[in-house]
Amino acid sequence: MQLSVWTYEGPPHIGAMRIATAMRDVHYVLHAPQGDTYADLLFTMIERRDRRPPVTYTTFQARDLGGDTADLLQSAARAAYERFQPQAMLVGASCTAELIQDDPGGLALALRLPIPVIPLELPAYQRKENWGASETFYRIVRALAAPSADGSPRREREAGARPVCNLLGPTALGFRHRDDLAEVTRQVVELGIEINVVAPWNATPSDLARLPQADFNIVLYPEIALTAAQWLHRQFGQPFTRTIPIGVGATRDFIAEVASLAGVDAEPVLSRTESRLPWYSRSVDSTYLTGKRVFIFGDATHAVAAARVATQELGFEVVGLGTYAREFAREIREAAAIYGVEPLITDDYLEVEARVSELRPELVLGTQMERHIAKRLGIPCAVISAPCHVQDFPARYSPQMGFEGANVLFDTWVHPLMMGLEEHLLGMFREDHEFGDHAPSHLGAAPAAPPQQPQLRVVETTVTSTELAWASDAERELTKIPFFVRGKARRNTERFARERNVNLITLETLYDAKAHFGR
Repeated sequence: MQLSVWTYEGPPHIGAMRIATAMRDVHYVLHAPQGDTYADLLFTMIERRDRRPPVTYTTFQARDLGGDTADLLQSAARAAYERFQPQAMLVGASCTAELIQDDPGGLALALRLPIPVIPLELPAYQRKENWGASETFYRIVRALAAPSADGSPRREREAGARPVCNLLGPTALGFRHRDDLAEVTRQVVELGIEINVVAPWNATPSDLARLPQADFNIVLYPEIALTAAQWLHRQFGQPFTRTIPIGVGATRDFIAEVASLAGVDAEPVLSRTESRLPWYSRSVDSTYLTGKRVFIFGDATHAVAAARVATQELGFEVVGLGTYAREFAREIREAAAIYGVEPLITDDYLEVEARVSELRPELVLGTQMERHIAKRLGIPCAVISAPCHVQDFPARYSPQMGFEGANVLFDTWVHPLMMGLEEHLLGMFREDHEFGDHAPSHLGAAPAAPPQQPQLRVVETTVTSTELAWASDAERELTKIPFFVRGKARRNTERFARERNVNLITLETLYDAKAHFGR
């Protein structure tokens, strides 16, 4: 086990809580010590929910370990049923409670409550949050999805009836799940397809019993719903979608795939639906976008989708691609092979920071952790994936999926580059009387005092085999180069110096490198 100050995923029981909290009339009895009740804050503070998660903790203490903790769990389960009257109950253990091996599921089943009791065995020291959410959703679907009344796997659609689908994957504490669901629902309805069940989001156990009545399933988040969709396919013959509608091209492919499964014509929807991203990306000067080197890291679904959008729709160059989700390492490796980069499969943020430092990209697309990394390194960044921060639950409508989601992607990704250019220009003209901060304000306010020039740190002349030192005057001159080509100028200068065995880059070295590569 590795002690870390940051983790991309929580333990698997947090994933189970995400499923239980997303649903209605489900209660989760969690065998856990007093300290593990922190999880409530993830939903009330980060997601800003107006109610607590439907979770009852046994909250045993150290003194209880010498007694009967099993009886404590049964008492908690019985009291939860009597108080909340759920349609189904989940029972599991936190990572700490797993060590005392009380078998929470078996103990709850022994109570013979008049509702389905679904035991969750989530190995906390081998698996993590997304796997826990996926396994929990799969267990619930397997326990509650019922065959048709006549015993057939699923009902056949009557001639002339509208096709029916299920939407699978949105959870509580999911990255933009609320808005993604609204965007995809609108597209599905425009195709003339009826939505049977959305799960786990806002679904009840009785809703899950109706899952087999659909003709096919739409999987929005494979990390959550793929396992359940595969079981529904085996058990009831329901096909499911593979395309994730993030970006204009993927959204068009998604609409075509859904229309094919439903047996409807996609052309009317495709012909009248447009995103502003393609025109905006073409209209922006290529200096801002074309060939920009981007590093991408996140959950596999968003990372792979982001790489496609970055290369095919914005003209970026992917120089790094990775994920913390080891269960989806294969998908990341396949995508990395397409872009000719080395995949990074790790849940250690220090490895991610080292890779970003090594690659020196001009834009980072990642999680909140990569945002902090990029900020320290002075690189523009946009957040594309969980783990979630309170900023990832905006009051405005801000999907990642669908055509409107593509508009959001453009704004989110391109504006950091634009703002970086603006900051560079302000710095370039800071000493100019007309453009400087000390110029008289047109609003009539008193002029501000001239700003203090930042003192650049003098670089030590000691070097290693992989690092070069920059003299202070050369470093100062480098900052005058626009940020969008500064990285390339630094790399070219360092390459020039290494080829000539120059350990300290001076102002003269910088000018010589500029002349050399400008031929």
